[in-house]
Amino acid sequence: MTIELLQPEDITEQLQDQLTELYQQLNSEIKQLSLKTIFEAPATIDVVCCMEGDLLIGMAMMANYKVVSGYKGMVEDVVVSELHRGKGIGRKLMEKLLEQSEKRKLNDVLLFSGHHRTAAISLYKSLGFNLKSSGLYVKKLNSAQT
Repeated sequence: MTIELLQPEDITEQLQDQLTELYQQLNSEIKQLSLKTIFEAPATIDVVCCMEGDLLIGMAMMANYKVVSGYKGMVEDVVVSELHRGKGIGRKLMEKLLEQSEKRKLNDVLLFSGHHRTAAISLYKSLGFNLKSSGLYVKKLNSAQT
């Protein structure tokens, strides 16, 4: 048995067929992307900023990627300055990211939020996000770049 990182040049029709069959065991309802499609272009990040003059008062980011289950966007780092909260800036930032996700034709937009962030959760729910019944597991790595 060998375990190796898949490279674009490793993709064959036979491997693609096997992956298609294997992925059916995980989720048979999702239309799959091909391995060639996944390796076509690097992931991109959308960054939305709210400025007041030269001052950054809010920002949100979305990492875009593709996997077998489709095109995804992962919302990260949504933050509004404490002095400007409650003014609808977070909503406008998120709406801009969702507008971008439509342009990119993403299948899903995901985000994580701490249970204690009730205002943020209310915003996300009002924008159509639903809590997914799944567990989030994290492994912190010492080798992470800063």
